Amino acid sequence: MSRSRFIVLTGMIFAAAATRLLPHLPNFTPLGALALFAGAQFADRRLAFGVPLAALLLSDAVLGFHAGMPAVYGCFALIVVLGLGLRTRRSVSTVAGAALTGSLLFFTVTNFAVWAAGELYPRTAAGLVACYVAAVPFFQNTLAGDAVYTAALFGGLALAQRRWPVLAEFTPAAA
Repeated sequence: MSRSRFIVLTGMIFAAAATRLLPHLPNFTPLGALALFAGAQFADRRLAFGVPLAALLLSDAVLGFHAGMPAVYGCFALIVVLGLGLRTRRSVSTVAGAALTGSLLFFTVTNFAVWAAGELYPRTAAGLVACYVAAVPFFQNTLAGDAVYTAALFGGLALAQRRWPVLAEFTPAAA
């Protein structure tokens, strides 16, 4: 990966993560999108996982740490894995499908973790259903945030690569 590409990708991810510190609707954040983007764009898997998780950790250091961090960070690591699958099959439909899958994954896992903690909902089937039902309004914002930020990150990089070809991925076939 060229140094220019690394700087641009890392800058885009940290800039997106910084928007989490601005006022926003609950769950309308760039986190799922930046995990997906990092997985799809960084050639080095360590960077694909490390950069978005570091950005998340830095924003959590400002906003405050919480008990749900293991589930949240685990979800974002899994969304990076979804992004890894986009490396060879990147199109509008595959990126949109991966963003939707990431949103569903985050909703399912983090709300299950809230229910399993047993502090807000009883650990019964009815409590689990109540937890998911209560989370539906937040899920709408998660979907919208993931869609907007995914389009901004993937689309922004595509536009930048057209303007500055040095930012394009190096592929041996192109050499």
